[in-house]
Amino acid sequence: MRRQHRFFVWCVAPSLAVLALITLLPSLYLLVTSFTQLNLTRPETQWDFSQPFESYRQILADSRLHHSLWVQAKLSFWTVLLQVLIGLLLALLLNMRSGLIEALRTVFLIPMVLPPIVVAIIWKVIYTPDISPMHGIFRAIGWNVPALITDPNWALTAIIIADTWEWFPFTMLMVLAALQMMPQEILDAAKVDGATPLQLTFYITLPFLQGVLLVAGLFRLIDSIKAFPLIFILTDGGPGNVTEVTNYYSYLQAFNFSFLGFSSAITIALLAASVALSWLIVRVVGWGVRVD
Repeated sequence: MRRQHRFFVWCVAPSLAVLALITLLPSLYLLVTSFTQLNLTRPETQWDFSQPFESYRQILADSRLHHSLWVQAKLSFWTVLLQVLIGLLLALLLNMRSGLIEALRTVFLIPMVLPPIVVAIIWKVIYTPDISPMHGIFRAIGWNVPALITDPNWALTAIIIADTWEWFPFTMLMVLAALQMMPQEILDAAKVDGATPLQLTFYITLPFLQGVLLVAGLFRLIDSIKAFPLIFILTDGGPGNVTEVTNYYSYLQAFNFSFLGFSSAITIALLAASVALSWLIVRVVGWGVRVD
């Protein structure tokens, strides 16, 4: 047994070493950099730890950063909520065995497998009035719809719609997989007891799916916090800063203003907040029922 364990360790060791090189070391460097005032225009600040918590103090005082957190909260809330709900509803509808249904499943997966930049360009076309088929239809029926990505009242909604379209298939796929593994005996027993389809859904199917929905929601929450391509292509954080989420603000600080130390501190704080929020959600929601 000990020799077998040693063999497994040696097999896994190269993968772990590569993983450490490409993830842990950059993360460690990011953490170290957050305690400096690194500025690309001042190379001498790279290892200046004279004020290690100055960047974190700036986080507490930066009103533009606080606004980006509020924008991030709205974007994450609505995208995760819509993606989970739409994915769940479609999975329940598509959980049938037929050739047409299986073809529809494949069609619904297309947005998720497209590169994010391609998705952003597609929605850029849709949101540009001069070339948009959507705006052409609206004009034909007499609706005067503004350019959503340049309207401060609609820009964030436009991002939410595009992000939801791109990623609701992720939840749908996870829920479909869970439904395929759901014990049929439970449903049959409930039907024998006289349960209606609505009762089956609310009292058996949804409790069974709670853990899957939680995992899907957490994945989408983490990805929403990393939102970048859609915002970069569609709005560039505008109009003004109405779509400037925290991740994008960190990018601006690093690559537009060269404040890599401050940007690193924002990223570390965002990572810590994501971990804490995920832990809190798991503790509050729970993993649902267990079926043995």
